[in-house]
Amino acid sequence: MQTSTDVLFISHGGGPLPLLGDPGHREMVERLTEMAGKLRRPSAILVISAHWEESIATITSGTNPSLIYDYYGFPPESYDIQYPCPGEPTLAGQVYAALGNAGIPARLDDQRGFDHGLFVPLKLMYPEADIPCVQLSLVNSLNPEAHLAIGRALRALDYDNLLVIGSGFSFHNMRAFFTPNTPDIQSRNEAFEDWLEETCTDPKLTESERTQRLLHWELAPHARFCHPREEHLLPLHVCYGLAGQAARTRFEATILGKQSGMFYWGGC
Repeated sequence: MQTSTDVLFISHGGGPLPLLGDPGHREMVERLTEMAGKLRRPSAILVISAHWEESIATITSGTNPSLIYDYYGFPPESYDIQYPCPGEPTLAGQVYAALGNAGIPARLDDQRGFDHGLFVPLKLMYPEADIPCVQLSLVNSLNPEAHLAIGRALRALDYDNLLVIGSGFSFHNMRAFFTPNTPDIQSRNEAFEDWLEETCTDPKLTESERTQRLLHWELAPHARFCHPREEHLLPLHVCYGLAGQAARTRFEATILGKQSGMFYWGGC
């Protein structure tokens, strides 16, 4: 990993609700604002979004991507949200080359826009929308090793002052968000969060041990309750693959009544 790269995994909340003043997202808004204030201002941002899956890793390469309002049933104003940040074709080309050089199939897409996994958190963190952005898809196999490998391949990037964000959610059981937060649900949520914190931050773990835990994340306490489908966890695998070390800091936020974590690896 280049020393000019900062790596951050965030829990991005429910659709556009963080931008609509939803009280269940107050702590998340505070955490993201706090993070942005502590980070160096990046020259460009690469976002791995839980909301984009392709058969092979795909990278936005347009100069001015539109927004994709990939959520349903929200107030009309949520479909008028604007975040006119530019794309960064040079960075997109570097990502494509890094993946290819590592033997990972990839393609560039100059037509796709940015989904809410990018524009919702970045509108909170960098509201001026003046930092160039590139988005990288997940691979729809949802294979943990494939996403760790994507992260490792990104270590070859040589882009000064880059911020890489894994935009997912450390807890993502949609049914549980909209049912009463019973002691049982709370304990299962907290047990997985404790495991994830230990996995990502404990300096006593070797990197081989940390990798094995992430490869076999389904063995974690209540893993499949917290992630019936793992697309919101896998951006973290990409972040760790890139960082290759324990996260420096965990940020906690209660989002929609559930304990959620965010991790910062640094790199400077």
